[in-house]
Amino acid sequence: MSKIFPSNPVPTAAGIGLRSQHIGEMLSRRPAAGWLEVHAENYMGGSAAVDALERLRESYPLSIHGVGLSLGSSSGLDRDHLERMRKLCLRFQPSLVSEHLAWSAADGAYLNDLLPLRYDTQALAIVTANVSRLQDTLQRRVYIENLSAYVAFEGSTMTEAEFLAELVRLTGCGLLLDINNVHVSACNLGFDSKAFIDQLPACAIGEIHLAGHAINEVEGDIVLIDDHGSRVPPTVWSLYAYAIRKIGRRPTLIEWDTDVPALDVLLGEAMWADMLAQSIAFEDRMLAERPTPQSTRFEGMILPLRADSRTGPMPALAAFATIKPSVFANRSSARRVGHAL
Repeated sequence: MSKIFPSNPVPTAAGIGLRSQHIGEMLSRRPAAGWLEVHAENYMGGSAAVDALERLRESYPLSIHGVGLSLGSSSGLDRDHLERMRKLCLRFQPSLVSEHLAWSAADGAYLNDLLPLRYDTQALAIVTANVSRLQDTLQRRVYIENLSAYVAFEGSTMTEAEFLAELVRLTGCGLLLDINNVHVSACNLGFDSKAFIDQLPACAIGEIHLAGHAINEVEGDIVLIDDHGSRVPPTVWSLYAYAIRKIGRRPTLIEWDTDVPALDVLLGEAMWADMLAQSIAFEDRMLAERPTPQSTRFEGMILPLRADSRTGPMPALAAFATIKPSVFANRSSARRVGHAL
């Protein structure tokens, strides 16, 4: 019989991706964190990590994030992998389950990467069938994540955002909006990141991911690499602010998969996400109450409202924009890494 866990939904507060090197500290400290997300494939077997996750699940809402179902595979979903996913969800009863709009398996071969699709009606039919089967098997809504891209197919007849919107309409799935992936793809392929977000059905977005990326030079061209190996950069914070102004607050995750830092660094990034979201909510509430705007918005920055006798002292959260840029002023926003495409 599966253990009965608290049925608390994932809050709109920010959470962190749980990594193996932090499990012991999470168990001993039980620090304040909105929620935890784990990669499904790391917990499908029997191990000490699985037992530890069961203990942590008693204290934190949980999201399970798949990386290996290969929703874009024309041969359909692997039956054994799907069954392991079903059992994992049955055991831990996660509040959210997600996967990628990608493929990573073909003809029995599994690739250690998430590869993009050609966005057309044929691919849409394949992904629709696979997502429907996944949701029917798990008996729950699954949230599909947009991909970071470095190349695009000439044969695509729709954008990724249009493809995702159609997938939502046909399957009832949700969307996981990865802000860093939007920025990386927009820079690499030359499209408008804000227009991408505008095309998505806001009501379907149930989770947001934030992460860092690397900046690489390839034959004189700048290519952004989605390496999840650094702090969330100002450009991604700015796009996150745009997204939550448009769709409202959503459960937000800090991802960090390479060069994983100390746990407190991850928790600090989650704190910044909460502060930004709350400062925007405060600003919007004040603007809605006043006929004359008392704050001015600039790209990538929020000027906080001035306190007066009616509003009282301005919350420290509303000063986020004046603090965050100074954190990044002392370090380079660009890192060059030896990553070959």
